[in-house]
Amino acid sequence: MDAAIAPVVLAWYDRQHRRLPWRSPPGQPAPEPYRVWLSEIMLQQTTVPAVMPYFARFLARWPSVHDLAAAPVDEVMEAWAGLGYYARARNLHKCAQAVSERLGGIFPDTVDGLLELPGIGAYTAAAIAAIAFDRPAAVLDGNVERVLARLFAVETPLPQAKPELRRLAEQVTPQQRPGDFAQAMMDLGATVCTPRSPDCLLCPLQAPCIARARGIAAGLPRKTAKAARPQRHATAFLLQRPDGAVLLRRRPPSGLLGGMLEVPSTPWHDTPWPADDIADHAPAARIAWAPLPGRAEHVFTHFALAITAVHGRIGAAAATKLDGLWQQPAEAVLPTVMKKMLGLLPDSAPKSKRNPRRGQGRP
Repeated sequence: MDAAIAPVVLAWYDRQHRRLPWRSPPGQPAPEPYRVWLSEIMLQQTTVPAVMPYFARFLARWPSVHDLAAAPVDEVMEAWAGLGYYARARNLHKCAQAVSERLGGIFPDTVDGLLELPGIGAYTAAAIAAIAFDRPAAVLDGNVERVLARLFAVETPLPQAKPELRRLAEQVTPQQRPGDFAQAMMDLGATVCTPRSPDCLLCPLQAPCIARARGIAAGLPRKTAKAARPQRHATAFLLQRPDGAVLLRRRPPSGLLGGMLEVPSTPWHDTPWPADDIADHAPAARIAWAPLPGRAEHVFTHFALAITAVHGRIGAAAATKLDGLWQQPAEAVLPTVMKKMLGLLPDSAPKSKRNPRRGQGRP
């Protein structure tokens, strides 16, 4: 069966491929490695629709890896704001600098060479090697895992099934057009062999699919039950000058949301903050902090954060003595969780317009 899979999938891809700005049409010369790398980093745990406007803005602002390497890291982080998983942006900049300064702007064309660069793991290295350099590397993202688990009826739950799925990916990856094949498998998982209600009647692999024959396709791949996500709590300090600008700070360069602007807040605790303890963490002394109604929620990969807020005002002269910077709420370039904190500002507080609350993985 293995030898018959690639021709069928490639023929389907030639007819049904998604048109994406980082791709070349089927059978055409491979796209520029810089575009492939940039898109693959952005697509990690993020959907194609969410990535497309960011990809266009990055490419317009930094059209080459040299341009991106020369950009201040703070500008790169701000341009990334709202895309999530901010360690990707820090590693993106580090990788651009490594390629620009050490490799003369030329990306390695092998999996091993790509793995030596910051922020590039096994999946991303295989994807770049296959798509940009047509290397017969086995590309295994969530979409491909799902297609293979159903095609071969792999009932071992994830993540334990990953070694078996990798072996199967290596078996079916062709020597000819491996880049198109990788993208075809991704498209098949994203548009036909979907997580729920796979459209088996439209699938080019319906005949050899073992899970379909057994009637278990919708239940694969199986997944090990996840532990409950821990809940944490924070209180945000929404401090405003007379002109409505709010106080923001920059987070440390490493760790969660490293290098991004933030709304000052209490530490993120496992239990709600007692009212008497909140002011101990305030960014300014002698402020009359007023509790605000409502709360916001934000879900990170490993925990959920419940956010309350207090509001304070400060004079223009006193504001100049505080560490941080002042920005109008509607103009601040912030991670989504911080936008949610600003969304708790009272209607009576001066601000140019209501902040949208934007939600945030790859279909």
